[in-house]
Amino acid sequence: MGKVAVAFAAAAVVAACSVAAVMVRRRVKSRRKWRTVVEILKELEEGCDAPVGRLRQVVDAMAVEMHAGLASEGGSKLKMLLTFVHDLPKGTEKGTYYALHLGGTYFRILRVHLGGERSYLDVQDVERHPIPSHLMNSTSEILFNFLAFSMERFIEKEGNGSNSHGVKRELAFTFSFPVKHSSISSGVLIKWTKGFEISEMVGKDIAECLQVALNRRGLDMHVAALVNDTVGALSLGYYHDPDTVVAVVFGTGSNACYLERTDAIIKSQGLLTTSGSMVVNMEWGNFWSSHLPRTSYDIDLDAESSNSNDMGFEKMISGMYLGDVVRRVILRMSQESDIFGPSSSLLSEPYVLRTNSVSAMHEDDTPELQEVARILKDLGVSEVPLKVRKLVVKVCDVVTRRAGRLAAAGIAGILKKIGRDGSGGITSGRSRSEMQMQKRTVVAVEGGLYMNYTMFREYMEEALVEILGEEVSQYVVVKAMEDGSSIGSALLVASLQL
Repeated sequence: MGKVAVAFAAAAVVAACSVAAVMVRRRVKSRRKWRTVVEILKELEEGCDAPVGRLRQVVDAMAVEMHAGLASEGGSKLKMLLTFVHDLPKGTEKGTYYALHLGGTYFRILRVHLGGERSYLDVQDVERHPIPSHLMNSTSEILFNFLAFSMERFIEKEGNGSNSHGVKRELAFTFSFPVKHSSISSGVLIKWTKGFEISEMVGKDIAECLQVALNRRGLDMHVAALVNDTVGALSLGYYHDPDTVVAVVFGTGSNACYLERTDAIIKSQGLLTTSGSMVVNMEWGNFWSSHLPRTSYDIDLDAESSNSNDMGFEKMISGMYLGDVVRRVILRMSQESDIFGPSSSLLSEPYVLRTNSVSAMHEDDTPELQEVARILKDLGVSEVPLKVRKLVVKVCDVVTRRAGRLAAAGIAGILKKIGRDGSGGITSGRSRSEMQMQKRTVVAVEGGLYMNYTMFREYMEEALVEILGEEVSQYVVVKAMEDGSSIGSALLVASLQL
């Protein structure tokens, strides 16, 4: 019996050792897998790193490209388009005006009533609708018929109290895509961005397309202005504060405009305006510099996009793309490790992860990161441990921090060009006293990414102070403009009536 007991004991020891060995191997394997994703995260952090020294190089590159774009057509990645807006609203405008805004994700319609004083700005009946996806690659006739029909329904809802009955309604068409203007009320489409692909519209007069569609529906409405969304935001900013000279939109896409001296617009020599200045639409989404911190995920996203080798800056800072950069990082982690469980086919779908979901995960303040778990489950990734959820939040943070800091560098580049960054700028014709005297400067900012993503906004504003320095940054005020592009465009139409 003693020998049997010894044999059993020996067998038990062997079995225990075997189990222990299996557990050790599993732990080692698990650690290796975790080490793999940690290395992927570290690589991402290094690739997205944007220290202030690098940001200042981006600032310099932006200012130089702006100068080149003003000097000649095609001289820069920045188109630096003339808008023919040179007199901004002064606050004395009166009457009722309409705005129709076609953006990248939504279209808006609103009515504005002005009483002749800055304090009397009554924004009425704002409607905001998602753009049906089928319209984005339909035809110009289908798209503009839809917009005209939407405007008709909006007008039909007006009560008897509206003072617009019996008179031609004046409309601002806010159009968030690159247009070459021939006047404030006309311009041809240069190209589509933000996922729109109606090729037969390129080269067509956008305002005329809308006017024809409105006439077809029997609407007594005049398209009085064709306005880029950034120009609308600048208009509203200036209406409230005349120190507003720059406007930036961070939404589905991203763009900027600013007030430039006409004598600095070399490619349009002899350009005369009553104010001596004109708003320039930069179309900065296409900006590029070797100093931009680009990763393999950005390269792959660009190669697989419908506009490869185009809109490089926008693809690093705008709402349409941030979610997909994050998705690509998570996909690689899931492919090189099983920490996310069984592979999800959904993770391989481009743009399945939207930036609003990235924002929700990044700003999830629940102890167990329940919002992160919910969004991952929607992507086919369920029941991941808390430490993996924390890893996902970190990925969101790295990508968004880079976007916010690069956005700040873009703004600082504009300030440098116009001599509002404390350095005096790079333009000629400024006196020494002008360059040395720091002026109060207001930057109007709007767009869903900026308005709704707190961490993006905070990273951007933090970096702007870093770039400019404490002394100069106290003269630069960033102001949010809710629906600024639409309201401001209506204000521009009103200013044309003075």
